[in-house]
Amino acid sequence: MIYRIRIILDVKEDVLRDIEIEATATLEDLHHAITQSFGFLGNEMASFYKSDESWLQGEELPLESMEKESNMRDEVLNKIFTPSQHHLIYVYDFLNLWTFFVELKEVGDILSSSSYPNLIHSEGDVPEQAPEKMFEAEEEKNHEIDKNEEDMDSDYNDSDFY
Repeated sequence: MIYRIRIILDVKEDVLRDIEIEATATLEDLHHAITQSFGFLGNEMASFYKSDESWLQGEELPLESMEKESNMRDEVLNKIFTPSQHHLIYVYDFLNLWTFFVELKEVGDILSSSSYPNLIHSEGDVPEQAPEKMFEAEEEKNHEIDKNEEDMDSDYNDSDFY
């Protein structure tokens, strides 16, 4: 079986690639297919994250990990993509945070005349620089943080310090 996967770069313009990859390929194979199809060297740290249809980031599937047990580079795609799991988030280059939305669109039969992975559609050009990521807390959470800091300040007393 092959998976037809759409990969969308998280930028304002439409930049996407559709690839076909064998269901028995690994997460590392998918990593290389993505980086090659978008023109990256593939030599930066990267990680996948489980996601849902709303693109909420879930459990990390690290390609490299300090803990041997959590290294997922050899995990087979047909164990990652399940009937209820069709979405992943892929982050490449942790300094620049190139972020991609990965969606399993279709399952098909292997064609003997094709080699995999196979880039089947390309749309848009990758910008020269990754877009800046804004990490903002919700207004309500900011208010809670400010209130907690005030409470901590009022609990502090100079005589408590030795």
